[in-house]
Amino acid sequence: MSTITCCGMYKCAAHAYGRNMTKPNLSPDAALDRECEQRSEPGFMESVLAKAAHKVVIFHRGKALMAGASLDVLAYVDASALPHELPAGTLQVYLGKVRPGRGHALAPGTALVLLALPDDAGELAWVPELSTFAGYRAAAEHMGGADAEIFIQAQAVANWHSTHTFCPRCGNPTEIQAAGWMRRCGNDGSEHFPRTDPAAIVAIVGADDRILLANNFAWEENRYSTVAGFIEGGESAEAGAVREIAEEVGVHLHSLKYLASQAWPFPRSLMLGFIGYTDDVVATPDLREVRAARWFGRAELQEAVLAGDAVISSRLSIARELIEHWYGGKIVEPGEQE
Repeated sequence: MSTITCCGMYKCAAHAYGRNMTKPNLSPDAALDRECEQRSEPGFMESVLAKAAHKVVIFHRGKALMAGASLDVLAYVDASALPHELPAGTLQVYLGKVRPGRGHALAPGTALVLLALPDDAGELAWVPELSTFAGYRAAAEHMGGADAEIFIQAQAVANWHSTHTFCPRCGNPTEIQAAGWMRRCGNDGSEHFPRTDPAAIVAIVGADDRILLANNFAWEENRYSTVAGFIEGGESAEAGAVREIAEEVGVHLHSLKYLASQAWPFPRSLMLGFIGYTDDVVATPDLREVRAARWFGRAELQEAVLAGDAVISSRLSIARELIEHWYGGKIVEPGEQE
């Protein structure tokens, strides 16, 4: 594997940041104890629901109920506030119990349950006042790390259930078991578990130490981020990263360094984050997914962000983590104090 030597103030800062960086969204300590063994026991979910102290996280049409209009905290609703009968087709999944030490407002040991309401649930008059439903991308700009982790977990498992109501073997309906973490086919007895789709996400660094960021057709024209793509069957994460970068922006990576991973709820992915190095100086967007690709030096990127010429990923995303890892510290947003 090739190496790149230190040269200049910014590169040395990046190395120091890489050794000491804090990863608020990538902590190895989970916000919840999922109780994977216990939740498979008969009657476990019923015992959780019977306890008045448990809280619920509510989803409707792919959005989570947030406490207040500021979108900075998930709404953890008391079980006693729920209607006597939930709308038909409501999905219930045990998320876990709150662990101590993650800066969470809920008391350690509090049990959390996901309620994913059907799209046609109708009037939700029982939803607490001064609350609103929001998607992850909007809420991630405001939430803390523990709430973001729970949001992603809840949305990912809800997304899986919505597309796995029938057995892939025989086509018959499946039944929810294991507190929402398994579906069993009533016809052939096969068991099906929530799947995770791996994807590589790469901060591309050139020989001159600039970073290559891309603009997707689905975004506004001044939004730039790292490049990502799904890993195919029989492909390593590294090979998938090299292939995706070549396909989408037309550069070849000669070496990769794994940094960290992050679960992502669209639809239920695991983002494997890399720093990738290339000697190429010309990027060629594929013009199918990628509209444009642009090289940035560190000072240039910070100036572009402050001027509004470049909008980059939110801080609760691994894309931002990768960019700031290369940058060597926090990239200041407009309105923030430098």
